[in-house]
Amino acid sequence: MTGTLFLIVGPSGVGKDTLIDGAKADLSNDPIYHFPQRFITRPQDAGGEDHIAIEHSEFETKRERGDFALFWKAHGLSYGVPADISARLKQGQHVVVNVSRAILDEARQRFSPLVVVSITAPSKVIEQRLMARGRETVAEIADRIARAAAYDVMGQDVVRLSNDASFEAGVSKLLEILEA
Repeated sequence: MTGTLFLIVGPSGVGKDTLIDGAKADLSNDPIYHFPQRFITRPQDAGGEDHIAIEHSEFETKRERGDFALFWKAHGLSYGVPADISARLKQGQHVVVNVSRAILDEARQRFSPLVVVSITAPSKVIEQRLMARGRETVAEIADRIARAAAYDVMGQDVVRLSNDASFEAGVSKLLEILEA
C-alpha cells in the first residue's frame, strides 16, 4: 500500500508550521506518519519551523544531485523537501510537509495519492501572528496580508482548514484530515 503525501499550503501567518508541529507531537508514536525537515537557505536561528539550514551554493549542489523530491524559491529563500519521501511513500508511510502552492502541479504529476490541505485564517489573526513572529517588517506584513486575501488553491484533492480558533482546535482539525 502506498502512503499519502499531505501537502500543507497557505499564506504566511495562518499557522501551518504550528499545526504541523502539533500533529507531529500527537502522532509521534505512530510510525506510519513522517514529518520531514525541509532544507531552507535561512539561518537556523532565524525563527520559524525547525529546518535544516543550508547555504545557497550547497542547496544548488543538492538540487542538481537530485537530493530533493520537491524544491522551490520564495521570498528570496530556497526550500527543499528531502528525496527520501519517495521511498517512505512507497513503503506505506504518510508524509506531511509544508510546501509552496507553486509546486502543486508538479507534485500532483509525480505523487499519488496526494491531499492538499489549504490552511486559512482571518486577516486580523494573520496580522497578529506575523507581528508576534517578528521576522517581517510592517510593510512586509501588509504585503503578506494582501496576498493572503487573494490566496486560493483549487482542485479535487484540496481540503480546506480554517485555523481561526484555538491551537488545540486547529490541531484537531488537521488530525481529522490526516487520519481520514
